[in-house]
Amino acid sequence: MRLLLIEDSVRLRTTLERGLRKAGYAVDAAEDGREGLWLATENEYDVIVLDLMLPQIDGLTVLRTLRETGKTTHVLVLSAKDMVEDRIQGLRLGADDYLIKPFSFDELCARLEALVRRSYQVKNPVVRVAGLELNMVAKRAWYAGSEIKLTPREYSLLEILVLRAGEVVSRRELWEHLYAFDFEAASNVVDVLVYSLRKKLGPQTAQRLIRTRRGEGYMIDTDTP
Repeated sequence: MRLLLIEDSVRLRTTLERGLRKAGYAVDAAEDGREGLWLATENEYDVIVLDLMLPQIDGLTVLRTLRETGKTTHVLVLSAKDMVEDRIQGLRLGADDYLIKPFSFDELCARLEALVRRSYQVKNPVVRVAGLELNMVAKRAWYAGSEIKLTPREYSLLEILVLRAGEVVSRRELWEHLYAFDFEAASNVVDVLVYSLRKKLGPQTAQRLIRTRRGEGYMIDTDTP
């Protein structure tokens, strides 16, 4: 899943980028509100993590502008402003969650996971479809009762396809969810990742389960026995 982190503290931003990437997220980061608003407007994210006290454009203005222009991306406010009035204002301007600094990184991850599930209208962190089972907290996957050993990127790809099971997901959409804005890769990087995932599922199973729609993208076939 792809996140946008808008945080002006170099130390905190660097620490969070490192930790979130280790947790399997693709992360874009901005150091001020102007850059953050531009990235949020030009790209699609699963969640935006937003500080309020930002240079250039403050966080509340970024949030207000996103909502006024129709952006529905979930926003988690991360702020040292801990008064009840601050939290109320942020939530009423369109934030989906509010976490006060200092905070536990594990709690941040748990809140992000909840927001991602909400994006796909999933309540249970364990998702089952077409013989696949994904634990979205542990980032582990099983097929027909046997665990599939996946790299973080392979897991992220499978997670997107499972959450949108029965829909065709274009290569562009997959790339945007899996890689950060400044990531440079070959044009066939998604196809290579799908090939690797299919190989781990087993060639006969994978061809039935992960369908290729030529010129469109890939999908999980929910009718697979």
